[in-house]
Amino acid sequence: MERPARLCGLWALLLCAGGGGGGAAPTETQPPVTNLSVSVENLCTVIWTWNPPEGASPNCSLWYFSHFGDKQDKKLAPETRRSKEVPLNEKICLQVGSQCSTNESEKPSILVEKCISPPEGDPESAVTELQCIWHNLSYMKCSWLPGRNTSPDTNYTLYYWHRSLEKIRQCEEIYKEGQYFGCSFDLTKVKDSSFEQHSVQIMVKDYAGKIKPSFNIVPLTSRVKPDPPHIKNLSFHNGDLHVQWENPQNFISRCLFYEVEVNNSQTETHNVFSVQEAKCQNPEFERNVENTSCFMVPGVLPDTLNTVRIRVKTNKLCYEDDKLWSNWSQEMSIGKKRNSTLYITMLLIVPVIIAGAIIVLLLYLKRLKIIIFPPIPDPGKIFKEMFGDQNDDTLHWKKYDIYEKQTKEETDSVVLIENLKKASQ
Repeated sequence: MERPARLCGLWALLLCAGGGGGGAAPTETQPPVTNLSVSVENLCTVIWTWNPPEGASPNCSLWYFSHFGDKQDKKLAPETRRSKEVPLNEKICLQVGSQCSTNESEKPSILVEKCISPPEGDPESAVTELQCIWHNLSYMKCSWLPGRNTSPDTNYTLYYWHRSLEKIRQCEEIYKEGQYFGCSFDLTKVKDSSFEQHSVQIMVKDYAGKIKPSFNIVPLTSRVKPDPPHIKNLSFHNGDLHVQWENPQNFISRCLFYEVEVNNSQTETHNVFSVQEAKCQNPEFERNVENTSCFMVPGVLPDTLNTVRIRVKTNKLCYEDDKLWSNWSQEMSIGKKRNSTLYITMLLIVPVIIAGAIIVLLLYLKRLKIIIFPPIPDPGKIFKEMFGDQNDDTLHWKKYDIYEKQTKEETDSVVLIENLKKASQ
């Protein structure tokens, strides 16, 4: 039992024992494959083909071992063909060898390599940031930035292909938004259950052929952006806010993840609730409505105005990518709305009333102070006027008294003379 094992170790570079028991005959290493060639179909489908090795053992059931550069994507199969979807922005190589069994530990023949290079052109002229988004499983929108060595008047064109198409198609609606160029084309989900397992091949170039083409492959299980949902009903029940909405078309609820945002006008609070399962099991919700989802928001005040909006994104249960949120839905409100006219009127009137009350109060306090605490005469001023130095006002009043006294004496004299005249007559 040990002797065949030693033999296998001695001839490891040329022979391989088919097993450790029974003394099985060793298998010879096969010659390399022949006529290895490479071609491109559609936009990004690279196909390698080859012929069986010449001089192979007639008792050998040939299998072919292949892998890409750096020993990636190893494969062992009987077919003399291998294909791969790859964006042709960089060089890609395939190495192929033959062997007589499916044992991966068996050493294959000498590996033959064949490479394919990207289209020629200035790398600085190729577009950058080429990316595509599948909107609501209805149309695909691609955008890109011009290359550094590109004329401002470059006329771009976009080509696309997927397995549901018989031939490569050209996108007609090229547009510009800010610095970005873009194009949109119809891409409707088909009934084939395997459709979403496919990819869309994209190529962007110019009509004149002056820039280097750029390629991209968009898996249909990623880069999906749903449309916003439509809120159907809001209602209060036992202190909870019941929200019911209609999901975007082409999606089922189990493939979506939701965010429900509630804004309260009185408390000015902003609450966002993450919803994974949105089932309409409560009797308050409208039942038997196709493609609808529901959620109960706890602790919402019914006597205030509450505004609700919702957005969705795909989840990893159905899609690979879960980062693209839809836009927010249109808002819907429920509750009592504050009377803004009365509120503004009160804001204007109340300060005026308070200011008037303060003024009246100050005047009243001043009058009350005079009544309660009347001013006390100053004796010093009285004595000063009587015995102190005479100022101009004192002299004026004294002159006035002297003049009045003289006038009175003259009047008395005239009256006395008149009376005497009457008596003598």
